[in-house]
Amino acid sequence: MRRADFKRKTRVIVVDDNYDHASGIRELINLEQDYEVIANAGNVDVAISLIKKYQPDIVLMDINMPETDGITAISEIEKLGLKTRIIALTGYDEADLIYRAMKIGAKGYILKTMASAQLIRALDEVSMGKIYLPSILCSKFFEYFQAAEKNEKAYNVDDDEENLLNYLTNREEEVLGLLTEGITYKGVAQQLFISETTVKTHVNNIFQKLQVNDRTQAVLYAINKGFGARKKAKIA
Repeated sequence: MRRADFKRKTRVIVVDDNYDHASGIRELINLEQDYEVIANAGNVDVAISLIKKYQPDIVLMDINMPETDGITAISEIEKLGLKTRIIALTGYDEADLIYRAMKIGAKGYILKTMASAQLIRALDEVSMGKIYLPSILCSKFFEYFQAAEKNEKAYNVDDDEENLLNYLTNREEEVLGLLTEGITYKGVAQQLFISETTVKTHVNNIFQKLQVNDRTQAVLYAINKGFGARKKAKIA
């Protein structure tokens, strides 16, 4: 009797602080014969430890994580130099967040609200070494990419120009920091324990001080002016 060829399952780690959602994703993936969820992680520190230990083929990374956000986590995982591929699995479809996740190393980006078949398709594509972005997100990504390239050139024309971030209050910096992580206005309000109306007031003040017209421009300005490094320096 001829022995059937053995095919190793693609090993997946799910990183999501929502236990119920992570469990649901695990059950869904384990129904597929080609995939196996080998671990769940509820925070980034645990995720990094598990990834170092098991070196999975794919990591499904939630962007809105406690303490350390998913964008930072993707960057940290990429620094490990493993063959692990990362798919952002999130509830946020903001263009700036898609752009940043893909720029620093994510090989896919899908929304939690999308059909389960789309998740499996993303796993299939990424496991074969391809990039996966649903068509509904592709246009957002490329529009933002073009805007980012254009704005980066504009900001680099004069590196000595005044840094308008210096005019932000501490609260406005907190709000801007959350916006750069892709958090919605409602999410910002919940994290800072203020009303959504107050958040919008802070955002309008940020727009005026940075001399921009919308969230995308504000986030781009912040990133190009090293806002992340600025926040770390203040904490230190």
